[in-house]
Amino acid sequence: MNWNTLEGLIGGVNKYSTAFGRIWLSMVFIFRVLVFVVAVQRAWGDEMKDFTCNTAQPGCTNVCFNFIFPISHVHLWALQLIFITCPSLMVVGHVHYREKKDLEYSTMHNGAHLYANPGRKRGGLWWTYLASLILKAGLDAGFLYILYYVYKGYDMPRLSKCSLEPCPNTVDCYTSRPTEKKIFTIFMVVSSVLCILMCICEMIYLIFKRLLKAFSMKTQARRMSAENHEMTPLTASSSGFRSKKPIRVDPTVSIQNLNNIATEEWPSKKM
Repeated sequence: MNWNTLEGLIGGVNKYSTAFGRIWLSMVFIFRVLVFVVAVQRAWGDEMKDFTCNTAQPGCTNVCFNFIFPISHVHLWALQLIFITCPSLMVVGHVHYREKKDLEYSTMHNGAHLYANPGRKRGGLWWTYLASLILKAGLDAGFLYILYYVYKGYDMPRLSKCSLEPCPNTVDCYTSRPTEKKIFTIFMVVSSVLCILMCICEMIYLIFKRLLKAFSMKTQARRMSAENHEMTPLTASSSGFRSKKPIRVDPTVSIQNLNNIATEEWPSKKM
């Protein structure tokens, strides 16, 4: 399998990811893909050839091997790495769809753009990104459960008992390099758990950021509504005052009237 091709495809989502997403991607390709390609495949090697049982009965070793190791660890981890990286392609595909749509819109509207930044996580792209995180965490957890369920834990037995046909009796079967295989098994399990935690942290970060933004917009809308409510009575009172005709009172009028009255009364008293 060409892991470089897969890394090139998934690496494109790195520029659309948050800090948690970049850490997750680094953990997948450094601590999981690189270790898997360089060390894990060589540690397991030819499992069937290195598996031995203390019997010469034809077919007994094969039957016991299939019973003790129903699923190859290497093949299961290879499927796990492929499945957990595929949800990231959803984000890359959605961004490419936006870019194509924006290009068509720009061609039809004389250079105007439909999206200011097609890779910004808003609207449908935010939900696509969140869905990819849920799928990655769910698939990782699912493969961990499959490995635990099939092998009844994450241990690698040195000695296994087998009494299946065509074995003549209960035979002892031995696993080659069990300590080395156990170390790599625990390493792959721990790295999967860390990747799940990174996905959960990124989901919490995205949801918290979305809620904080919605709360700030709601607070700003309430503040603007309160300001408009305060300005409305002032506008109404000022408009009512302007509708009335202004009344000008000359303070000298009353003084002149008093003077005229005094002037009229004085001659009459004199007469």
